[in-house]
Amino acid sequence: MSGSCAMVFSRRFSMGHRLINGAGESCALPHGHNETVRVRLQPTSLARFDGATNMALPFARAKATWHRWIDERLDHALQLGAGDPLLGWFRTHEPARAARIIITPGDPTTELMACLMMAKLAAFLHNEGDVLRCVSITLEETPTNSVIFDGDPSAVLPTPRESCWWQRPDMSIADD
Repeated sequence: MSGSCAMVFSRRFSMGHRLINGAGESCALPHGHNETVRVRLQPTSLARFDGATNMALPFARAKATWHRWIDERLDHALQLGAGDPLLGWFRTHEPARAARIIITPGDPTTELMACLMMAKLAAFLHNEGDVLRCVSITLEETPTNSVIFDGDPSAVLPTPRESCWWQRPDMSIADD
């Protein structure tokens, strides 16, 4: 008989975005949400506890890079699709603030952001030795609307490209 052990981490952050491709007029205006992201991590290989530390990885180490990325890059950032005309306006008139814009392939929906975030977390975990893997991510947009993703993000993300920000284990949120 075998078992599994999972770590679950949650983080709240505030964000702004707009959806311009068919989501409705209220979503086409820039607006924001207070969101919670919850990740479920499992060891990449199940091993007997060692009788001393009894953990795959200390919690502080397992969540350090992920929480830093959310706190420093996602929290209070603006999410815009790569084709959104507001992006050009910010680049021209407020280039320093443009660096705080998360640029997504198409509208930054909750569904897309859950996949992008899972891909980013996978890049961090790979860079940190593949001791853990993310088995699911839940992105709660509002107390009544959440998205749960538990697959391979590359299978559903649009326009696969080499070295997108969500594939790199750095603090990036855009490719520009």
